Amino acid sequence: MVHGTIQLGLENIVRETNTEESRRNGDVPKTAIVTYGIDDIPPWYLCIFMALQHYLTMIGAIVAIPFILCPALCMQETDPDRSNIISTMIFVTGLITWLQSTFGCRLPIVQGGTISFLVPTLAILGLPAWQCPTTEALAAMTDAERRTVWTTRMCELSGAIAVSALFQLFLGYFGVIGSVLRFVTPLTITPTVALVGLTLFDHAAEAASQHWGIAAGTFILLTIFSQCMGEVKVPTLAWKKDQGVTINWFPLFKLFPVLLTIMIMWVICGILTATDVFPHGHPVRTDLKVNIIEDAPWFRIPYPGQWGVPTVSVAGVLGMLAGVLACTVESISYYPTTARMCAAPPPPLHAINRGLGTEGLGTVLAGLWGSGNGTNTFGENVGAIGVTKVGSRRVVQWAAGLMVVQGVVGKLGAVFIIIPQPIVGGLFCVMFGMISAFGLSALQYVNLNSSRNLYIIGFSLFFPLVLTRWMSAHSGVINTGVEAVDAVLQVLLSTSILVGGLVGCLLDNLIPGTDEERGLAAWAKQMSLEAGGACDQGDTYDFPVGMHLIRRWKWTSYLPFMPTYEAGKFTALFHTKKES
Repeated sequence: MVHGTIQLGLENIVRETNTEESRRNGDVPKTAIVTYGIDDIPPWYLCIFMALQHYLTMIGAIVAIPFILCPALCMQETDPDRSNIISTMIFVTGLITWLQSTFGCRLPIVQGGTISFLVPTLAILGLPAWQCPTTEALAAMTDAERRTVWTTRMCELSGAIAVSALFQLFLGYFGVIGSVLRFVTPLTITPTVALVGLTLFDHAAEAASQHWGIAAGTFILLTIFSQCMGEVKVPTLAWKKDQGVTINWFPLFKLFPVLLTIMIMWVICGILTATDVFPHGHPVRTDLKVNIIEDAPWFRIPYPGQWGVPTVSVAGVLGMLAGVLACTVESISYYPTTARMCAAPPPPLHAINRGLGTEGLGTVLAGLWGSGNGTNTFGENVGAIGVTKVGSRRVVQWAAGLMVVQGVVGKLGAVFIIIPQPIVGGLFCVMFGMISAFGLSALQYVNLNSSRNLYIIGFSLFFPLVLTRWMSAHSGVINTGVEAVDAVLQVLLSTSILVGGLVGCLLDNLIPGTDEERGLAAWAKQMSLEAGGACDQGDTYDFPVGMHLIRRWKWTSYLPFMPTYEAGKFTALFHTKKES
């Protein structure tokens, strides 16, 4: 999974759902036994508690991103603006999650930062123009000069993210996804997604090597909690009006393996700090970056352009496009899965179009707000729905509210920044491995006994690593005489997920092979996209307001993102023009 943490038993949960006949005439299929369905509204006090679970699950995935992003921006470890960046990420996550669940695909999914954008980010910041000054040069600068160093880089990222996301926005709202998916085969997805994790192994090694004991303790605990104790439930007290105090069994380890691991290892590091086992300044010590909490404001509202006016370059936009494409393919795979878990009808084509378009809009907003990252569907929260059997849209909307509130409380964001680096390194070892495994899981659709397929898999995975590693070591090797062209080629050839995806796509579509050999039949069944206009009595994927007007307006059936959309009408307009 491109978001970054354990899948929370997602595959098993989907397998456990009872598949029945899909609804065709407005009937909701009972594809899963749920406590609250997608359209149910639990009591407000239960909404708060269940929303907190989604919030905590999201935090476990998003907290790792700044630990790679901030050093690449040339920020010092003790810079208080690190907490402002993570607060911005959480704030934007809440904003986009509410927008997606209310007006987008209307599924109870959480949209937030993704590691997929880190690969092109590092490629862009690896250009000679954006490489960090030496440590001595940074130390000699004033605070204002150091701030200028990283804010100019953040502005470059913000512009690249916002503009590249317009492609996904167009892809979704104009219904182009059906045409694009014909070329996005399993042998294209595998290198694109798997290389996200494989490319970042250097960062995992750098963080974990600061103390292998703490890092090993982190990934051992995470393995035990997520893989060995997933079915272990903890007794919790609950009060019900008709029964009084009761004991509920809560799947603590399945829901929060990452957070439990962080808390336990953080306490261990705190004990080692209090007993002075490690000298001052050691990465394991919990007081190393405590000034970040002291300097962080209590309340701070993130706003667009807070780091400066975003700048746009062709190299940055084309590089970020790789992250946008990876997120698009991944999100599509989550939509039908989430619907099954919520006992909701399969999402029609207009809901998928609207979901992708809204995700693109969210990434545009994330870029303009200066989060330094894009947005994608959190697989962890999809898994949490399957575990808790709570698929209510209202719960996720409450969770979005909690994220917005947390995003304006600066000191809460600062808490996550001071996690000792070896703990983060241990998390990276598992997270990046899971991302790679998620990409490799697409191979279940293809024939692995085919030498054709093995050739494509091996070359599309290995060659991008070779090329991008060499490009990083020889940043000035391309010299066409036009600086802009040099920068574009440098970024594109340094972005492993783009190179791997293009190589896999070209080889799979050019080398002869049968549909069964390539896995196209099974893949088409998995990614089936059907149009279904809104029925008169209402539908799960209708807009919450204004549907009576939309049904009266005939022109809305031509728009691919409208609930009344009828497949083929939008493209028929262009065919009619050509014939005339």
